[in-house]
Order: sequence, then structure tokens, then C-alpha cells
Amino acid sequence: MNLSGLRPPTGQKKIRKRVGRGMGSGHGKTSTRGHKGQHAGTGFGQKRGFEGGQMPLHRRLPKRGFTNIFKKEFAIVNVGRLEKLEGDTFNVDRLIELGVVKKALEGLKVLGTGQLTRQISVEAHHFSKQALEKIQKAGGKAQVVGAAAE
Repeated sequence: MNLSGLRPPTGQKKIRKRVGRGMGSGHGKTSTRGHKGQHAGTGFGQKRGFEGGQMPLHRRLPKRGFTNIFKKEFAIVNVGRLEKLEGDTFNVDRLIELGVVKKALEGLKVLGTGQLTRQISVEAHHFSKQALEKIQKAGGKAQVVGAAAE
């Protein structure tokens, strides 16, 4: 194969339209803007989403739902993930150190996805029922810390 003979597919490369370059070019004089009118002169600008006076799409669509400003976001870790980690004691700081959790957010919540075959001790702000069952069944300890403990 000769690399110097490579060419893009036909129709892929398109030459840019150059306007205002004289009468012989076919796009001279008014430079494809037509005669007079709002769009013909310099300085014409249009707002994003303007549809010529028609109600814009973003205003025609219905607004749905709401955002709960009191929502609490928890750092989440599954029991199956804890199984794969080294060590037998886990808390928020340890999980951040291991790179399992990026930020503590409002606290740590342990969920029950995955299998747990060894004894571990976990300190978290919340536990799902399934996670609690799996930790206790494996002979481990699940301790609730923070505001949830009170």
C-alpha cells in the first residue's frame, strides 16, 4: 500500500464558501445576505434558540418535577467491594485512603450487593437491611456512627 496515494472519500472535503470577493465570484455585492432587511446589515445578532417570534422550544416544553434541596447524598459502597479489599476494619477514612470512595459527602452507606465470606468490621452512617444481614451472618460487626447512631 502506498501511503502517499491515500485520499479522503469523495464528498468528505468541502471547500469553504468565500463571500464578498467580487461580482465574478457569484457571491459578491450583497454577500448572500439579500437586499435590506434586519439580517442584511452588519451587527445583526440573534439570541440562542430564537425561532423568528414563534415560542421557542425550551419554552414550549412542559416543566416537570422538582429538586429536593434537603436531599442527602451518601458515599456508597457495596458489601461485595469490601470483600475484595485488604484488611478487616473499614470506615470512611480508610475507604477514601484505599480509593474506593472519593468524598465522604453526608456520610457512608453500605449496601448489600455482592457476597461476603469473611469476618469484617464496618463503621458507617447507614446500612441497608441486606448489608447488615450479610455482615452479621459472616460473623462481622456493623457499627452505626455519626448522627444516625443517635
